[in-house]
Amino acid sequence: MTGPNGLGDLMQDPDETIRRMDDWAAGFAVKAQKYQAAQEQTERLRLTASSPDGAVSVTVGADGTVTDLTFSNKVKSFPLEELSRQILTTMRRAQAGIADRVAGVMAEQLGDEDRETRTLLLDNLRGRFSDPDEPDDQPAPGEPGPVPPSPAGGAAVPPAAPPASAPRRRPTAPEDEDNNPW
Repeated sequence: MTGPNGLGDLMQDPDETIRRMDDWAAGFAVKAQKYQAAQEQTERLRLTASSPDGAVSVTVGADGTVTDLTFSNKVKSFPLEELSRQILTTMRRAQAGIADRVAGVMAEQLGDEDRETRTLLLDNLRGRFSDPDEPDDQPAPGEPGPVPPSPAGGAAVPPAAPPASAPRRRPTAPEDEDNNPW
């Protein structure tokens, strides 16, 4: 690579080479500072949701973990199943806002840098913390899908479930017990 602006040009002017390398390193340092600031701000994020009746309030961090859970006196009369349902639903509502809040932090701290990385991260968060109020497109595992119509106008028969098979495990040799894949 000895053409214009190639390695040959850099070798002819060592001072220019050093300047370009310093600029390159400084660019990485600035980028690292931006990512550090985004990480710190993201770690401080807290999202709170309350149940519609105000009986349950849940606060979560950017990683989805519950950081606070409060109840009003209303929960004293709730059956345990109802209380459990409200806690989980309210937690999921709080978690559903994580991707949008992290996107805001990334836009503020990083601007337009690393769109691919941002897209991967945010898609991952949206997949992990989907909005519980939006209907799912697919049936939950274990729920049967729609039954196809019978070909001759008779009663429809649900499709047979594939046979369940146990996962195959390889025998464990004593040297594999240290959890080292190599």
